[in-house]
Amino acid sequence: MKVSMSDEGNLWFAISMEYDKGIVAAFKRIPWHRWDPDRKLWLFPKTKVSLDLMRTALGDSEQHIFSQIDALMPTKDKSPASIQAPVKLGPADFFEDDSQPLEPYKPAAPDQSSPFMRRYLTALSARHYSDRTKESYSKWLSRFIAANKGKNPATMGGADINAFLSHLATCENVSASTQNQALAALLFFFRNIMNNPVGDVGEVIRAKKPKRLPVVMSRQEVRAVLSALSNDKWLIASLMYGTGLRLMECLELRVQDIDFSQNEIVVRNGKGGKDRRTMLPGTLKTSLQEHLITVKAIHNKDLAEGFGRVPVPEALGKKYPNAASEWAWQWIFPQERRWKDPRTGNQGRHHMDPSILQTAVHEAVLKSGIAKRASCHTFRHSFATHLLENGYDIRTVQELLGHSDVKTTMIYTHVLNRGPNGVRSPADGL
Repeated sequence: MKVSMSDEGNLWFAISMEYDKGIVAAFKRIPWHRWDPDRKLWLFPKTKVSLDLMRTALGDSEQHIFSQIDALMPTKDKSPASIQAPVKLGPADFFEDDSQPLEPYKPAAPDQSSPFMRRYLTALSARHYSDRTKESYSKWLSRFIAANKGKNPATMGGADINAFLSHLATCENVSASTQNQALAALLFFFRNIMNNPVGDVGEVIRAKKPKRLPVVMSRQEVRAVLSALSNDKWLIASLMYGTGLRLMECLELRVQDIDFSQNEIVVRNGKGGKDRRTMLPGTLKTSLQEHLITVKAIHNKDLAEGFGRVPVPEALGKKYPNAASEWAWQWIFPQERRWKDPRTGNQGRHHMDPSILQTAVHEAVLKSGIAKRASCHTFRHSFATHLLENGYDIRTVQELLGHSDVKTTMIYTHVLNRGPNGVRSPADGL
């Protein structure tokens, strides 16, 4: 069999040969191999792992090929930064025989004094990214710069992003969503701050994204968990189940968002910056009105003591300076103690911290004896599932949940295998 080898730059070598089923199968087991259909040849990274597997695949009869490859292999003292990389790089280019691996992550707060970080946060704010997104993105940027040992971002690009993301998947075992978030943070930085379009970052080692069904409680289980809650925590959990609201969407409701005459709730600036409407459950209407009477009494007391202001959108606060103290803008679920705004120094009340409700729901699930990993978001899953069980069409459920794509809502169609109208197993007919 005729086998020939050619050099493909500093990081790759190519092998061409006559077709052999066994050898082709062995080639496909070599990490990060590529087949070039136009030139009819195989491409392999210049790594020791590739060479060892190549020897096994071809056998001892092709020693002249191995001597040529050995001569082309990069030396140990060559770092990837000193190699002229091709347009598209693979993960092996960074993790095989790398004398300067990425440094392990050491938790640290983002350096707010860095000019890159200041410009980064300013650009995020100008595009109205949420505070949580800005916090997450800035931490990813700090980790990226720290992992690259303080290199100037102006000299970095797609290859460095590739190495960092692959490192997250292989060494830190992050989830697919975490890896995607890191990629989004870094692409925003290079494209909007460094004016570097980056483009294709290469073949990143992707964290495997599992396909999981949502945890759903039955109606009896929802009733048991709600009965273990009390006061405003019961009301918030009941609203999440009765309306399909996310936890933060529920906690960020203001007085003006509830329309008792139309039995509607308006969700402002939900996930993805979208507004939507959902129903106000009739069974919660009286309880919510009584709760607002208590909240208004607290607000009036704060006003009498010189406080009673809540955070409002900055532009609105400048246009209407008194809006922050108006009843319509108050949180429906305020925190127990007054809060001091670190930016302005003003005291007021923020909405309830989400951890308080998360802890209460967790304890309620344990108390009810339900053997499920139920959380606050489980109420939203149960809301969608029970609507579909009741015969509502999936487009209606999509609008109520605020999903952009009906494919997201289709995960709840697993209910077709449940309930009296579900698919009946043939074993039940024996």
